[in-house]
Amino acid sequence: MGLVEKREIDQLVDFCKNTLTLEDAKLGDEFYYQSLPLCVIDAVFSIGVRYGSVRNVVQRYCRYTNQCAIRDNRDSLPVISEQQSVRDFCAFFDKKGSKIMTTEIFDNRQRTSSRNGILKSDAVLQFAHVLVSNGVNFLQDTYKINQNPNIEREIRAITGQSTGISFQYFLMLVGSDDIIKPDRMVTRFLESALGRQVVIAEAQALVESAAHELKKTHLNITPRLLDNVIWNFQRQAV
Repeated sequence: MGLVEKREIDQLVDFCKNTLTLEDAKLGDEFYYQSLPLCVIDAVFSIGVRYGSVRNVVQRYCRYTNQCAIRDNRDSLPVISEQQSVRDFCAFFDKKGSKIMTTEIFDNRQRTSSRNGILKSDAVLQFAHVLVSNGVNFLQDTYKINQNPNIEREIRAITGQSTGISFQYFLMLVGSDDIIKPDRMVTRFLESALGRQVVIAEAQALVESAAHELKKTHLNITPRLLDNVIWNFQRQAV
C-alpha cells in the first residue's frame, strides 16, 4: 500500500467511524434466502432501482410459488430438500413463459439498461441457466463458482451484466464475506469520505482495506457487512 493509498484508507476509516453505526451491525434478511433462485432474482433486479421494488419482486414470486423467502436458521444452510433448485426454477419459468413471469408473477417490466437492455426477468432466466449448466443448483453448490471462472464469464456476457455488479452482489447474497457490491450507493459514500471521484474499479479495494482496519476494533466487520452498513446509510441519506 503506497503512502497516498494508506492516507486515503485512514481517511475512509475515520469517516466510517464518525458516520456509520458499526456496533452490533448485522446483515439484512436478503443475505439469508431459503433458495438459490431468490439470490439470482434479487441480484438481477437490484441494479439501478430502489431496493423496495426488489423485495416486492421476491415476495410476489414466493407468494405465487408458495415458498419461504428467508430461512429460519441463519447459522446454517437449509437442507436441500427444503430448497427450490435452480433447475426447477428454470423449468417453472419455461412453463409459465416470459410474458407471464414478467407481467403477472414478478409484476415488473424493468430492463437491464435503458438502451438496448433486455427484460430483467429474462436476464434472471439466463443467469439461472448459466448456474444450472455449471452444476450449481442449491446453496450448497455455490463453492463451485470460485472454482470455475467460466461461470462469471458467462454471466457477464448476458446483456446488461457486463459490469459484473450483479454477479458480485450475487456472491454476497450466497455468503462471500470478502465481496462488495460497488454500486452508486457505495461509490457516493466513498466520494464523500475521500473528497474525490471514485470509480467502480476502486471500490472493492477501498472497502476491503477499510474493513480490514475496522476489524481491529469491531471484530464482526467484514467487507460484505461494511458494504451493507454503507448501503443502508446512503439509502436513508438520499
